[in-house]
Amino acid sequence: MASLQSSGVIGSLPHSLSCCRRGMIRATINMPKLRTGGLSLKLPARDLVQEVLDMGVGLTAATTSHVEKKYESRPNTTLPCVSNVSDPMVIAKLHEIMEAVADRVEMHKNIGEQRDNWNHLLLTSINAITLTAATMAGIAATSVGGPLVALKLSSTLMYLAATGMLVVMNKIQPSQLVEEQRNAARLFKQLHGQIQRTLSCGTPTSNDVEEAMEKVLALDKAFPLPLLGAMLDKFPETVEPAVWWPQHRQRQERHSGRTDGNGWSVELEEEMREVVGVLKRKDTEDYLRLGKIALKVNKILAISGPLLTGLAACGTAFVGSSHGPWAATLGVVAGAMASVVNTMEHGGQVGMVFEMYRGNAGFFRLMEESIESNLNERDVGRRENGELFEMKVALQLGRSLSGLKDLAASSYSSSKKGEAIEEFASKLF
Repeated sequence: MASLQSSGVIGSLPHSLSCCRRGMIRATINMPKLRTGGLSLKLPARDLVQEVLDMGVGLTAATTSHVEKKYESRPNTTLPCVSNVSDPMVIAKLHEIMEAVADRVEMHKNIGEQRDNWNHLLLTSINAITLTAATMAGIAATSVGGPLVALKLSSTLMYLAATGMLVVMNKIQPSQLVEEQRNAARLFKQLHGQIQRTLSCGTPTSNDVEEAMEKVLALDKAFPLPLLGAMLDKFPETVEPAVWWPQHRQRQERHSGRTDGNGWSVELEEEMREVVGVLKRKDTEDYLRLGKIALKVNKILAISGPLLTGLAACGTAFVGSSHGPWAATLGVVAGAMASVVNTMEHGGQVGMVFEMYRGNAGFFRLMEESIESNLNERDVGRRENGELFEMKVALQLGRSLSGLKDLAASSYSSSKKGEAIEEFASKLF
């Protein structure tokens, strides 16, 4: 009987609540017409509401205890809501490195602008001095007496000053310094973005801190800021690709582990091997060849400029003597030729072209090492995701995914026929 009564009461609860709602709605709409004494709202009893709430609490407690018993029965199982939390010290270190990288970006940018100004100002000043000295040498050849000595001496001193300035300018190669600072600023910006992604999208560890530190130090070594002592050799004996990444020991090739999964397949591995082959045979070799040509041209121009101004100074010194006509001709012609050579070298920025070729060869060398490092790791679980890696390689080469596959197929067919592929891997450079 008690259960029937309780069920009857509970069954009448929705009816009472609906009556209550209708009464409240009617009261709201007809508020101006209501009378205080005539309004009658029948609310459910307090003990009935309390009983319903107790039933809900009991149901929640039963469900919670059931879930807890389910996970207690499996001791090695962790709750799915638990997430990995990064060490606050690791995050603080990465923020410090990121601030240092941002500061280096500004430093290389500002110093690059300064050295670009050096290139323009020195080029303009040396050419002005050289042409003025040549003009004075020509006038001195037609003069006699006091004006001859003054013009001859002034022209000789100006040629000597131009010779010294050209020696210094050709030694430091301001246009090449500017290209180094541009590359450094761009690569430090890339590193800054990588650290930001690590902080925002991942769970940083101490390995991330060490890797970021190694990359910063490698960039500092590849693109030094000082001119004395640490400046890169502008005329190296051999042309090598620029290296701005940490040199790690190559991964040993593993013969165990899975060979598919994580976005990788046998076809993708073969595609990446063909791409590496094309990069080595075509892109890297071609840019090293162009770098050697640019270096030879730059050496010839760097020697010719001071040599011509020196000859012009010697010719001007003998103006007015028994060898006057030949001396005047040498002083004027050599000075004009020196101005042309200086304009070709520094106005054409041959040093910058050489550094650009070195940088491009280094970019392709880095791609080769990255692909080979993933291929040598036979356990695909330790590699980068294959699909993402393929897309990254395609974007770096300026190709679509289908274009990258076509390149690999073309390289494979050419190697089967014993022919050299004519196509370059990169579409950007």
